[in-house]
Amino acid sequence: IVVHRPGGHERLELEEHPSPRPGTGEVRIVVAAAGVNFADCLIRMGLYKSSREQVGWPVTPGFEVAGRVAAVGAGVDDLEVGERVLAVTLFGGYASEIAVPRAQVFRVPESLSLEQAAAFPSPFLTAYYGLVLLANAREGESMLVHSAAGGVGGGLVQLGRAIGCRVVGVVGAGHKVATARELGADAVIDASSEDLWAVAERLEPAGYSMIATLRQSFRHLGRPGKLVIYGFHTMLARGSSRPSWLRLLWSWWRTPRFDPLRMTNSSRSVLAFNLSYHFGEMALLGAAMERLLGWLEEGRIVAPPVTTYPFEDVAEAHRAIESGRTVGKLVLTTG
Repeated sequence: IVVHRPGGHERLELEEHPSPRPGTGEVRIVVAAAGVNFADCLIRMGLYKSSREQVGWPVTPGFEVAGRVAAVGAGVDDLEVGERVLAVTLFGGYASEIAVPRAQVFRVPESLSLEQAAAFPSPFLTAYYGLVLLANAREGESMLVHSAAGGVGGGLVQLGRAIGCRVVGVVGAGHKVATARELGADAVIDASSEDLWAVAERLEPAGYSMIATLRQSFRHLGRPGKLVIYGFHTMLARGSSRPSWLRLLWSWWRTPRFDPLRMTNSSRSVLAFNLSYHFGEMALLGAAMERLLGWLEEGRIVAPPVTTYPFEDVAEAHRAIESGRTVGKLVLTTG
């Protein structure tokens, strides 16, 4: 699936390309399923800076796939043709075949379907990087997690529970409350029917050790406290396939600016990252993925709930994730 220039769903074009040949140290995968993330919609719209910088146009979206090994390049001797694998991709995941560096490929646990495996890497690596590697979350700390029934938000809830944190989840609709609770949230705030910050303050009067969202969050941190930022999907209108530049300007103007002196004096920190800039740290990310897959096999965490779409219905998948009504992860299937 190729996007030749930014725009709406009509820019998602299905094309025939030659099968990739695995280079030295690479693995060619026949893709059974590819995860869909909100970042893919931003790539299509031309709003994802790292895509513009690292790939340009045309671009194939997609950060995660699962399937079977089709071939290996020179130097790869620990994978067999036909093995079930998942892979983290730096774009390019919306494809029926893909060649990926061996360091980005992992065996799929027996307990997972390929569709579940394709939904796992991006949200859980993002959650792990923010919560464990940056925020250094510890047992007994309190967390407030926005979009707690979604991909990354659900991953944050589960990892917080596995570490032993008290987790308060925030969801944007009543039908998402049960999912957030099932993932392990100690309490869930339905922002569509409750006063988010009034309830959040009542649940944790001293403030939160960590918050994974942005607006009004900084002042609800405890001391010490950490604000973890990994995306800005709330800057876009729900259900819109194209950016509203007026809304984006308004959202940018309302985005908090942080004063280092104020942060020092209040003992509160802001931690922000984008994993697409961290593929040079694959040893670190690989170790994180192996740990996450180990936790998965131990039953400490579970794969997110999955909704599948045929590969050719990619536009429908983008419409769904842009609506803000989805729960868990969306996955494209090629079979």
